[in-house]
Amino acid sequence: MTHVQPKNIRFTAAVIATVLLLLGLALFSPAPLVAQSRVEEDPAEPLQGRPNPRLLPRPAGGIQREAVDEKSMRELLERLVACGTRNSLSSWKDPKRGAGCGRDQIVARLNENANASGGKLQVVVDKFASAAGPRTNNTPAHMENVYGILPGSDPLMSKTAFIISGHFDSRASDVMDPSLDAPGADDDASGVAVSMENARLLSKAAADAGNPFRATLLFAAISGEEQGLLGSARMLEWVKQQGYSVGGMLDNDIVGSDAATNTPHRVRLFSGSGELDDSDSSSRELARAIEEIDGRQAVRLIFNIDRLGRGGDHYVFYKAGQPAVRFTEPLEDYRHQHQTPRTESGIEYGDQIKYLNFTFMGKVAQDNAEALRQLALAPAPPTEVKLSGGISPDAKLAWSSVDDPNRAGYEILWRETTDPRWTVYDFIATGQEGVLKGVSTDNHFFAVRAVGKNGARSIAVSTSTGRNLPF
Repeated sequence: MTHVQPKNIRFTAAVIATVLLLLGLALFSPAPLVAQSRVEEDPAEPLQGRPNPRLLPRPAGGIQREAVDEKSMRELLERLVACGTRNSLSSWKDPKRGAGCGRDQIVARLNENANASGGKLQVVVDKFASAAGPRTNNTPAHMENVYGILPGSDPLMSKTAFIISGHFDSRASDVMDPSLDAPGADDDASGVAVSMENARLLSKAAADAGNPFRATLLFAAISGEEQGLLGSARMLEWVKQQGYSVGGMLDNDIVGSDAATNTPHRVRLFSGSGELDDSDSSSRELARAIEEIDGRQAVRLIFNIDRLGRGGDHYVFYKAGQPAVRFTEPLEDYRHQHQTPRTESGIEYGDQIKYLNFTFMGKVAQDNAEALRQLALAPAPPTEVKLSGGISPDAKLAWSSVDDPNRAGYEILWRETTDPRWTVYDFIATGQEGVLKGVSTDNHFFAVRAVGKNGARSIAVSTSTGRNLPF
């Protein structure tokens, strides 16, 4: 005979079991998680309460999503893929197939943008030869980069260049065989399309507003990436030859697909930590600035220089000590990268347009454009930012900067050593120093950034004081 418990007894037993389970979870939860959540156990810094700084609003007139022309981006992609291959070792003279075909499509698009800008955008084809051991058959190979240049309007900032780049060369499974089809839709015609759409958006903004950009903007499509980052090495050399300093380099490489379920997803933004022990390289600060401009809902910070075992054009700038980051789609499908188009065991390989998501790509274009717009409107970052006040109750910051009538002041930033993002501690309208009374030099990291009267912020510059023992 089956024995049936009364409902109230079954309910009581269930409640008791649930309570015991919760107690067990509480008793056996890892201690560090509990300790970190109980921040009220730490003393307040400063004891008297934080300052309430005046925060200027960000610049008005942002790049709107509806301003991005996805149809135009698709058309350029179709023209690039129609070249069959854009391998850097292929023909530079054939107008219908090869690297030269790809170059011609990009130059034509930039010339359209230049005409629409009233001549503000300048188009440059940079021809060079470069060798990369076996990947160029141990001899210098002919290469070409294409640049669209929007000169800055401010004498103080016009020799600072903010760069956006995608590489137009492509490859099949065998990088050394330029005869194979290599459509390269995602890797990296997508990045080229984003760069060229930024040229259109920002040169139009400059024409409409009489060129408000203080710094110079450079819209690049480069070759030689698949042969060993040759085009980016040349671009860095060319920029220096023209007398520019690099304000920031935004590499867009594989930014065309968002095929996972529950789209849309955030674009990944890779940045390296540099040689500092607190992850505050100029590249990391550029990434933080972009995320702050575009929002956490748009950008996913990845605190790695690049994907495991992979590399992109930003790496050359990063290794040279320049602020450089990489945009890449949320979840890559390696069947559609570096593959000769084919079908094997029912699986289709090849980097074709049909695998792209132009809604996602358009959002990436907007994210880049708005970041570049605000960075090019900003004053120069401070220099020689120093932290002092060790073995004392107060943290003291000092920095240097050139005179700038369009600068409103500086924001002092701080963060817990385990936090990824800065918050504003105080605003300094005049002078080049600040004292954080009652704030330990040891419990936080600190930085300073310049703020324009228009509300645009420079990238932050962290304090460079080492934390070595004094003996």
